[in-house]
Amino acid sequence: MSKLLLDVVNLNKDFQVKSDKTFFRKPSSIRVLSNVSFKLYEGETLSIVGESGCGKTTLGRCIVRGVNASSGQVLYNTDRGEQVDFLTLKGKEFKSLRKDIQMIFQDPYSSLSPRMSVYDIISEPLLANFKLSKSEVDEKVTEIAQKTGLNVSYLKRYPHAFSGGQRQRIAIARSLISRPRLIVCDEAVSALDVSIKAQIINLLKDLQQQLQITYIFISHDLSIVQNISDRVAVMHLGKIVELATVESLFEHPKHPYTEALLSAVPEPDPHLKKDRIILEGEVPNPANPPSGCHFHPRCAYKTDKCVQQEPELQPIHDEHFVACHYANELKLRGVTNES
Repeated sequence: MSKLLLDVVNLNKDFQVKSDKTFFRKPSSIRVLSNVSFKLYEGETLSIVGESGCGKTTLGRCIVRGVNASSGQVLYNTDRGEQVDFLTLKGKEFKSLRKDIQMIFQDPYSSLSPRMSVYDIISEPLLANFKLSKSEVDEKVTEIAQKTGLNVSYLKRYPHAFSGGQRQRIAIARSLISRPRLIVCDEAVSALDVSIKAQIINLLKDLQQQLQITYIFISHDLSIVQNISDRVAVMHLGKIVELATVESLFEHPKHPYTEALLSAVPEPDPHLKKDRIILEGEVPNPANPPSGCHFHPRCAYKTDKCVQQEPELQPIHDEHFVACHYANELKLRGVTNES
């Protein structure tokens, strides 16, 4: 197994929400992430999937410190062999490691400054983190532009002159210029056309091989997740309910929520009728989550135990973890099997 790169331990995030009913009422809090824990290994792609609002993007932003986690640890193993809590680093120590963890944002239109040229956008991380001469910066920007499929002659142009796919290549180049060890891809292809999606996914995979990068890939598109991932974590209402290798999760899901998500994956054969699982009821309110298992109001397999007792994320066999009381008993349908 590859070396451990990141160990996320009991990560929590609360957002304060002020009540509209009265000015003097204290703001209430909504727990968006609840005791999220997982390990990430060098060179792998771990995908985070789930419905909108489940906490995928918040998890990614907490890891890169785009937002501050309420509690928990993100233990990062540096290239010097030291383990540090990335969330508690300050000053020069934080700046020296900040370049190691980067992020690609969802919207290629709003994530690039319209006032900066492509050259300035890509070179900015170099100027912030390294002391380089103008010729050294030019060389590195040209190199990464070529690796990401950008026309070097267009580097002096501005983002408005480019398509969505080209803008996302610019964003990828910006994230790679500091040679990070980990990149969080937050819905990095969801705003792109289907043909452009395939190009960007292939680009990310090629760059991973060339530069030995580790990805956390946040997405709601399970067909893309199946293509790019080594492991997949399924989130529901701020918790990871299943974590497994991509083959194990897609072929033999062990959580009813995962089964429902997989049933929505489109089939390439237009004549094939798929038996999709429609979850009844409404998505639970994170400000007032249900008792016991948070999925039980929409689960077809629930019992009294599910209503009363919250399941813990437990291993059922090697590299497959599930938060379900009946994970070993249920026979759930995956994408490639009929059982």
